[in-house]
Amino acid sequence: MSAPAASLRSPRGIALYATVLCVLAAIAAVISFVKGSWLGVVWVLLAGLASNMAWYYGRKARRTSAAGTTAAE
Repeated sequence: MSAPAASLRSPRGIALYATVLCVLAAIAAVISFVKGSWLGVVWVLLAGLASNMAWYYGRKARRTSAAGTTAAE
């Protein structure tokens, strides 16, 4: 397994992907509502889910990095 693939599966990589998905879903929701489509509601829900995932995995990455620095001392 290559190093880049392993790092993208880390909590930090998942948080990054979830953040990008959240931003894209929010943009899609705005575009849908501007066009008059109620499909934007689905995009808003997806953005909410992605933001929760980004928060969770970002926090998990900070915890593991903090535990790593504490163990190194």
